[in-house]
Amino acid sequence: MNSLQPNSERRHPHTSSMRDFQQTSSSLAAKTMRVELNKLAHAIQDMKQRKAFENEMDNFFALFTRYLSEKSKGTKLNWDKVNSPSPEQIIPYANLPVCENPQHLNKLAVLKLNGGLGTTMGCIGPKSAIEVRDGMTFLDLSVRQIEYLNSRYDVNVPFILMNSFNTDDDTMRIVQKYGGHKIDILAFNQSRYPRINKESLLPMPRSPSGDISQWYPPGHGDLFESMLNSGILDRLIAEGKEYIFVSNVDNLGAVVDLNILQHMVDSDAEFIMEVTDKTKADIKGGTLIDYEGTVRLLEVAQVPSEHMEDFKSINKFKIFNTNNLWINLKAIKRVTEEKELNMEVIVNNKTLESGEKVIQLETAVGAAIKHFKNAHGVNVPRSRFLPVKSTSDLFLVTSDLYSLNHGELMMNPKRLFQTVPLVKLGDEFKKVSNFLARFQSPPHILELDHLTVTGDVTFGAGVQLKGTVIIVATYGARIDIPPNSVLENKVVSGNLRILEH
Repeated sequence: MNSLQPNSERRHPHTSSMRDFQQTSSSLAAKTMRVELNKLAHAIQDMKQRKAFENEMDNFFALFTRYLSEKSKGTKLNWDKVNSPSPEQIIPYANLPVCENPQHLNKLAVLKLNGGLGTTMGCIGPKSAIEVRDGMTFLDLSVRQIEYLNSRYDVNVPFILMNSFNTDDDTMRIVQKYGGHKIDILAFNQSRYPRINKESLLPMPRSPSGDISQWYPPGHGDLFESMLNSGILDRLIAEGKEYIFVSNVDNLGAVVDLNILQHMVDSDAEFIMEVTDKTKADIKGGTLIDYEGTVRLLEVAQVPSEHMEDFKSINKFKIFNTNNLWINLKAIKRVTEEKELNMEVIVNNKTLESGEKVIQLETAVGAAIKHFKNAHGVNVPRSRFLPVKSTSDLFLVTSDLYSLNHGELMMNPKRLFQTVPLVKLGDEFKKVSNFLARFQSPPHILELDHLTVTGDVTFGAGVQLKGTVIIVATYGARIDIPPNSVLENKVVSGNLRILEH
């Protein structure tokens, strides 16, 4: 018998037995999970609701079994096969022909990923409801952009929101105010998956309508299945829509671009990912790679630790994914219905308030690029990537660095270099309410290169910041920057109080 075994297994019999043990454990975990999911489904009396729940749980179970398989087999990524993309796999935006005829706009829909909460910025509710400019929220700006597009070109581009169970109620209340606007606003919920106990690998919920904290939205890679299950996908196709432009709701640079839409039609591409040049601030962003001749998304979580510096290098991997995606709707229907999607599983470890350790299995929408025909990247200007992830980002978009034009932020032409200053605001500015309380008005920053502020610092009205400015209030100290101050290449530290008199 031994002579039939591979050499490696003859030398290391424990390798084979360990793999057999892991496969047996995975098989048992899968069976147990299936039983528990069936119990949850059978607790639903309404047959229509039960069917919808079973569809969702089937998708979750497929993700869970992929997780078990990858866990037992180890990472499938062979670093030796990771190469920089070829010129055909990433097209420079400057090489795209200028679109003179917007005829394809009537075949387009625009979708914003709206599943996130504003908790990192100290807000309750959907992040899209945070005011970012001139009293307008992310949602307001997006709606204004589509309204202007529709009226300017006499087209009907629908505006779609993919909400999560965390954001749906509040978002739909906000959306009601657009009732009289000339714009079709559609919304659907992405999936709701059960959190998994890390030790037992069992689902946390004991009933389908139990504690909401036992469920989670499984990342934006869930877009395709949720579009199909909700009926939105079939509706768009029936209305003659062929393409969808997808982006994060907090990326204020993600506006409809006619040149990219035209290029998508001309190149017969089913999937286009907008990428942009990496800076040292973007070293953890996912990047496009060539892997065995196919373009793929490589996320930081997939990188072996010994190659992390290689991944962060801006020499080998010069671009990163903005998550602005252009996708063919019929292609989405094909890959979803035929169960072709096999996106890399992202394991998100969480510790609940109770101290219980759980895992959330998620996927990234950009990872689907490998499943679509003629898929490639377009290297776009940095202006198309303007995310607001923190109050440091909010500081920039509320300043005179930008002006607002039909819901679109345009960089001030008076800024000599069309690059964005590097801004680092300390913990005292982290929450939006604290941030707003520390500025009487947004400072003028047209000539600013770098700003670092830490400690108890406040700014009077009309302050100008130029060059590199560092303001450090040490523990127990406070610094008030007087109104109309001009700080150019300055370091301010210690204690500076402006007293009323």
